[in-house]
Amino acid sequence: MRKLFPDYLIITLKGLAMGAADVVPGVSGGTIAFISGIYQELIDSINNVNVSVLKTLKKDGLKAAWEQVNGSFLLALLTGIGISILTFSKVITHLLETQPILVWSFFFGLIIASITLIWKEITSWKLVDILFLIIGITVSYYITIARPVSSPDSYWYLFLSGFIAIIAMILPGISGAFILLLMGSYETVIGTINTFREGLTTANSEILISALLKLGVFAVGAIIGLKSFSKILHWMFEHHKNTTLTLLVGFMVGSLNKVWPWKEVLETRINSHGEVVPYIDKSILPQNFDGDPKIVMAIVLAILGFVLIFGMEKMASKLGKN
Repeated sequence: MRKLFPDYLIITLKGLAMGAADVVPGVSGGTIAFISGIYQELIDSINNVNVSVLKTLKKDGLKAAWEQVNGSFLLALLTGIGISILTFSKVITHLLETQPILVWSFFFGLIIASITLIWKEITSWKLVDILFLIIGITVSYYITIARPVSSPDSYWYLFLSGFIAIIAMILPGISGAFILLLMGSYETVIGTINTFREGLTTANSEILISALLKLGVFAVGAIIGLKSFSKILHWMFEHHKNTTLTLLVGFMVGSLNKVWPWKEVLETRINSHGEVVPYIDKSILPQNFDGDPKIVMAIVLAILGFVLIFGMEKMASKLGKN
């Protein structure tokens, strides 16, 4: 069915949600794509970007090539993601510093709802499916407790970070932002995005060019990683959809440890602004939290996140029927 302007506007809004999720360590933009009903189309569209597009462009023209890669869909989605990252990166970073319990509670509810919805998509349970569920939980949980490393300040490392993080970003349950945190690149990337925004608002060409160069290297790594991994995901959904879904559910279950609202800080570090910030932490019960656990507000925010996901799913279902 041919999409109209309102359809692409909704896709852009979904892109906004994906972008906001992608800047939060512990939350996956792929999760948002999955529960909002665009995950399969996203993977297929990325997979369609290949050498054959150039042949189509030469033989049938720009319009045919644009349609082959589902260009309008990708443009609408990437526009939303880009706007969201530039707009919300500073806001979300600030909220995580000032209201961590409430932010993590919201995302905890969001992921619980996402697990419920994806679980419903699994049509049968075989031994191999259970095995992949366990593998997904184990890998994802290990990532949440792994020790971050310090980042070499080099372009090759930014390239590598982009390559690995984008693979995580398109997997529901695996946080690309948290992978960047583990690699020690999160602060560099977020700082560069903020510098880029500052360069735009102040028209400072020196700052702008420096930020663009770093983001460009990161983007090249991300594009190569995205294109490489999309083929694998496309094949998995095409031939082993049920097993793939159980693996994704496992990833999301394992990631709950990272978004658990109440943490005990085990180690701290000094960030680039000279501030003391948490470095290593572990999940604890609310009653063991050192400070106000904000249990009532945490529950409210978790329910809000849960309801929001089901609302998005209902909206996606209605749009799919129209």
